[in-house]
Amino acid sequence: MRRGRGGRRDSPLPSEHPCITWTGGFRRIPILVFHAEAILTKDSYTRLIGERYRLAFKIVKTDSRLVRSILSAHGFREVHPSSNEYNLMWTGSHLKPYVLRSLTDIQKVNHFPSQSLLRRMILGNSYSKDRGPWIVKPVASSRGRGVYLINSPNQISLEENILVSRYINNPLLIDDFKFDVRLYVLVTSYDPLVIYLYEEGLARFATVRYDQGAKNIKNQFMHLTNYSVNKKSGDYVSCDDPEVEDYGNKWSMSAMLRYLKQEGKDTTAVVLNLALPREEDMTLKYVDEKRIDLSSSRAHQASGLVIRVSGFFSVCKSTSVYGYKMFLTRKKPARCW
Repeated sequence: MRRGRGGRRDSPLPSEHPCITWTGGFRRIPILVFHAEAILTKDSYTRLIGERYRLAFKIVKTDSRLVRSILSAHGFREVHPSSNEYNLMWTGSHLKPYVLRSLTDIQKVNHFPSQSLLRRMILGNSYSKDRGPWIVKPVASSRGRGVYLINSPNQISLEENILVSRYINNPLLIDDFKFDVRLYVLVTSYDPLVIYLYEEGLARFATVRYDQGAKNIKNQFMHLTNYSVNKKSGDYVSCDDPEVEDYGNKWSMSAMLRYLKQEGKDTTAVVLNLALPREEDMTLKYVDEKRIDLSSSRAHQASGLVIRVSGFFSVCKSTSVYGYKMFLTRKKPARCW
């Protein structure tokens, strides 16, 4: 949070406000907590903190209607994308280093610098005789864009920056449909590494029943589980009832686990594999491998989800949410990849 640039000195924060929790030495650091239900209740008391401290946000190169609704419901006002009078910038693209260096202590963005560090990877001769299929993904892309399957490494273009992985061709199925488990983590600091894993997740389904036959290798609606891909299918089924978790092509992870338990699966093993796949913390390992020098932007100084209040403590300028797609195999117990 911030004190307004042009006016009065802010009064002390209320000690018992639902959107404020206190941490740090002597509980002097206030953390702003967002409540999703505020979108529906439109409670004026929820808006109090944002309005009192004249908090502002801007959204750049993305739509993000949910983010806009959450912030507005908490008293933040939206400013023009070109304005520098903001506390939070929510952007759909990565920022240039000079933009990050220009951020003040009361400004935050939703990306760390240089967080897309996937390198060009090409299958070498040792794999050239291996049987496929393989899955090919563009570097620094998302939402299934540019993803395709191949049967032979010889089909790979050497002129592209791509990531090639062995395709998991024995996925666990529900009603003969392939699905993934989508987990979300929030990284607030790289040094020290601070990660929050959200307790709920999603199960996202393909829209065509799974078949390992080579003739179907180009059918994205069968092999890819991305929502952005399958929503274009004529067989996609949406669910508009927030109380129903196990209908259509997108379930809650909890609903998926309940279903597997009813089918006799060892859901305890499934959960352990999702949290600690292959006896390693996949989330920590993957993020740790993406360590970078953040000293230029001081983005490594984060210690939590903190927005500054009245100028008496320092915060990180960046946070980032990562979505992890995991697949369960048909092996017993189910393994996670």
